[in-house]
Amino acid sequence: MGRTHALTGWCAGLALAPAAGVGAVHQTVVFAATTAGFALLPDLDHPGASASRLLGRVTGALSWLLRRLSAAVYALTKGPRDEKVTGTHRHLSHTVLFAGVLGAATSAGCSAGGPWVVLAVLLLGLLLAVAALGDWLLPIYGGAVVWWYFTAPDDRVAQLGDISGWLGVAVAAGCFVHCLGDSLTESGCPFLFPLPIAGETWYEIRPPRPLRLRTGKKVETRLVFPLFVVLGVLLVPGVWNWLLDTAGHLFAPSPAQTATQ
Repeated sequence: MGRTHALTGWCAGLALAPAAGVGAVHQTVVFAATTAGFALLPDLDHPGASASRLLGRVTGALSWLLRRLSAAVYALTKGPRDEKVTGTHRHLSHTVLFAGVLGAATSAGCSAGGPWVVLAVLLLGLLLAVAALGDWLLPIYGGAVVWWYFTAPDDRVAQLGDISGWLGVAVAAGCFVHCLGDSLTESGCPFLFPLPIAGETWYEIRPPRPLRLRTGKKVETRLVFPLFVVLGVLLVPGVWNWLLDTAGHLFAPSPAQTATQ
């Protein structure tokens, strides 16, 4: 579900940007790309995921550490009715708690570390997004950065520090959107951990059986993904209004018709 996770993260970023205080179009694109990238991060708990293979041995080692940590937390917290599994994939990193902690840590790290940490987070989000969605995102992202560079105030370094707050929101939102996507699949997602439900600390949230998605199958590839492609374009600031204005010009009565009436 890598492409779908990234695309839903992109849509969520575009929708959340105004609430996070991101107003300009170029900033919204950067925000959405960051959310799209971090919508892949929860799958760092799987050795074959894009996030685990992104930076070779570096992300591979992080994946190994996350799986060990997740397994340990699962062993310590599982309820009487939780399944007898290792607790690695789709456990600790697939929770609202993980999303919130990572988002808060990102904000704190960016505030303390300054512009270089901000740039590192932005670059990681971009690399993750490009790995899932393709290179077409690079010119769009690059154009947004160039636009920002030439329209920003003179103290651009200080402005990088100012965005550290909404960067944490983008990271948390991306991880949360990933959890919502996985909760629609057959396996479900225990994203409400540690809230106990029906004797399970890691209760898998999922819809009724007929509504569950099978990852990589026709419903995802031919319906869900194309739908979010369209939504991802329409949510870009200015696109919807431009379409309405264009439609208004196309279907507006001509001067001759108006005179006849």
